[in-house]
Amino acid sequence: MAEPLTGTQLAHWRTFIESSWALHTRLEDELRAATGLSMNDYHVLVALADAPDRRIRMGELANRLVLSPSRITYQINSMVKRGLVRKESCPDDGRGQEAVLTEEGLATLRAAAPAHLETVRERFIDHLDDEELAVIGRVFAKIRKV
Repeated sequence: MAEPLTGTQLAHWRTFIESSWALHTRLEDELRAATGLSMNDYHVLVALADAPDRRIRMGELANRLVLSPSRITYQINSMVKRGLVRKESCPDDGRGQEAVLTEEGLATLRAAAPAHLETVRERFIDHLDDEELAVIGRVFAKIRKV
């Protein structure tokens, strides 16, 4: 059985959970209101825009975005219907599929980025100094590896 959290540990854990949920909800709501995109839509578009040839294998994309294979399939199928991405067979493995960013998807990302980045600044970045941001970066890089 796991050792109980101390009062301080529990307080920090609750603060993290409550603030991260609130931040995600605000980011999601403001992104949808400004662009019609969900956070998952936006992160798929960013991942594909950053990828070589703007394409990623579906399994790799799921891992990168921490989504289940069924969730990434649903997400990509939704985005295919809207013309933001397309699915293609992997050139080196005909059994696998890749998500590929369309020109419309790239244009959508470029149009959405300024509003999203403004929200990220207003709701997160501007409330922290460089040292605090560095600590957050190190902490979550460590947690991501777990």
